[in-house]
Amino acid sequence: MSQGRGSASINIITLISLLCLLVLAERANAATYTVGGPGGWTFNTNTWPDGKKFKAGDVLIFKYDSTTHNVVAVDKSGYSGCKTPGGAKVFSTGSDQIRLGRGLNYFICNFPGHCESGMKVAINAS
Repeated sequence: MSQGRGSASINIITLISLLCLLVLAERANAATYTVGGPGGWTFNTNTWPDGKKFKAGDVLIFKYDSTTHNVVAVDKSGYSGCKTPGGAKVFSTGSDQIRLGRGLNYFICNFPGHCESGMKVAINAS
Protein backbone atom coordinates (compact mmCIF):
# COMPACT_ATOMS: atom_id res chain seq x y z
CA MET A 1 0.00 0.00 0.00
CA SER A 2 1.36 3.42 -0.88
CA GLN A 3 1.62 6.24 1.59
CA GLY A 4 0.36 9.69 0.70
CA ARG A 5 1.48 13.15 1.74
CA GLY A 6 -0.55 12.90 4.94
CA SER A 7 1.67 10.09 6.21
CA ALA A 8 4.83 12.15 5.71
CA SER A 9 3.29 15.06 7.61
CA ILE A 10 2.31 12.81 10.50
CA ASN A 11 5.86 11.37 10.61
CA ILE A 12 7.38 14.86 10.73
CA ILE A 13 4.98 15.98 13.46
CA THR A 14 5.75 12.83 15.46
CA LEU A 15 9.50 13.41 15.11
CA ILE A 16 9.23 17.05 16.17
CA SER A 17 7.07 16.07 19.15
CA LEU A 18 9.62 13.47 20.27
CA LEU A 19 12.47 15.97 20.00
CA CYS A 20 10.51 18.48 22.11
CA LEU A 21 9.87 15.81 24.75
CA LEU A 22 13.58 14.96 24.86
CA VAL A 23 14.50 18.61 25.42
CA LEU A 24 11.89 18.98 28.15
CA ALA A 25 13.01 15.75 29.83
CA GLU A 26 16.64 16.95 29.85
CA ARG A 27 15.62 20.24 31.48
CA ALA A 28 13.44 18.41 34.02
CA ASN A 29 16.47 16.34 35.03
CA ALA A 30 18.70 19.42 35.40
CA ALA A 31 20.14 20.04 38.85
CA THR A 32 20.23 23.44 40.52
CA TYR A 33 23.29 24.59 42.47
CA THR A 34 23.80 27.68 44.62
CA VAL A 35 27.33 28.80 43.81
CA GLY A 36 29.42 28.94 46.97
CA GLY A 37 26.85 26.98 48.98
CA PRO A 38 25.02 28.70 51.84
CA GLY A 39 27.50 31.59 51.83
CA GLY A 40 26.69 32.39 48.20
CA TRP A 41 28.90 33.98 45.55
CA THR A 42 31.80 35.51 47.43
CA PHE A 43 35.59 35.38 47.74
CA ASN A 44 37.43 32.06 47.49
CA THR A 45 34.62 30.27 45.67
CA ASN A 46 37.03 29.06 42.99
CA THR A 47 37.28 25.66 44.74
CA TRP A 48 33.52 25.32 45.32
CA PRO A 49 32.97 23.02 42.26
CA ASP A 50 35.52 20.45 43.53
CA GLY A 51 33.91 17.01 43.81
CA LYS A 52 30.68 18.02 42.06
CA LYS A 53 29.54 16.58 38.73
CA PHE A 54 27.82 19.11 36.51
CA LYS A 55 25.83 18.44 33.35
CA ALA A 56 24.87 20.70 30.49
CA GLY A 57 21.51 22.23 31.36
CA ASP A 58 22.19 22.38 35.11
CA VAL A 59 21.37 25.77 36.61
CA LEU A 60 23.75 27.82 38.73
CA ILE A 61 22.25 30.33 41.13
CA PHE A 62 24.56 33.19 42.05
CA LYS A 63 23.39 34.92 45.26
CA TYR A 64 25.31 38.04 46.28
CA ASP A 65 25.04 41.68 47.30
CA SER A 66 24.54 43.46 43.97
CA THR A 67 25.99 46.71 45.32
CA THR A 68 29.39 45.09 45.84
CA HIS A 69 29.55 42.17 43.35
CA ASN A 70 28.41 40.90 39.98
CA VAL A 71 28.81 37.83 37.77
CA VAL A 72 30.41 37.92 34.36
CA ALA A 73 30.40 34.97 31.94
CA VAL A 74 33.88 34.96 30.40
CA ASP A 75 36.12 32.77 28.27
CA LYS A 76 39.23 30.94 29.49
CA SER A 77 41.44 33.96 28.88
CA GLY A 78 39.09 36.25 30.82
CA TYR A 79 39.03 33.73 33.67
CA SER A 80 42.82 33.26 33.79
CA GLY A 81 43.60 36.97 33.48
CA CYS A 82 40.61 38.26 35.47
CA LYS A 83 39.65 40.46 32.53
CA THR A 84 36.20 41.11 31.08
CA PRO A 85 36.32 40.66 27.30
CA GLY A 86 34.23 42.93 25.09
CA GLY A 87 30.69 41.67 24.69
CA ALA A 88 30.79 39.52 27.84
CA LYS A 89 27.43 38.95 29.53
CA VAL A 90 27.32 40.78 32.89
CA PHE A 91 24.75 39.73 35.49
CA SER A 92 23.98 42.08 38.36
CA THR A 93 20.66 41.22 40.02
CA GLY A 94 22.13 39.58 43.13
CA SER A 95 20.17 36.41 42.37
CA ASP A 96 21.17 35.31 38.88
CA GLN A 97 20.24 31.96 37.36
CA ILE A 98 22.56 30.75 34.63
CA ARG A 99 22.12 27.50 32.67
CA LEU A 100 25.39 25.65 32.00
CA GLY A 101 26.45 24.85 28.48
CA ARG A 102 28.34 21.68 27.59
CA GLY A 103 32.08 21.99 28.26
CA LEU A 104 33.89 24.61 30.29
CA ASN A 105 31.93 27.53 31.74
CA TYR A 106 33.83 30.43 33.32
CA PHE A 107 32.50 33.14 35.64
CA ILE A 108 34.18 36.02 37.46
CA CYS A 109 33.25 39.05 39.52
CA ASN A 110 34.76 42.03 37.70
CA PHE A 111 34.67 44.50 40.60
CA PRO A 112 38.28 45.66 41.08
CA GLY A 113 40.39 43.03 42.85
CA HIS A 114 37.56 40.55 43.41
CA CYS A 115 38.47 38.00 40.72
CA GLU A 116 42.12 38.19 41.78
CA SER A 117 40.98 37.36 45.34
CA GLY A 118 39.31 34.14 44.19
CA MET A 119 35.87 35.38 43.25
CA LYS A 120 35.79 33.28 40.12
CA VAL A 121 34.66 29.81 39.23
CA ALA A 122 35.29 27.40 36.34
CA ILE A 123 32.80 24.59 35.82
CA ASN A 124 33.04 21.71 33.39
CA ALA A 125 29.64 20.39 32.36
CA SER A 126 29.39 17.02 30.62
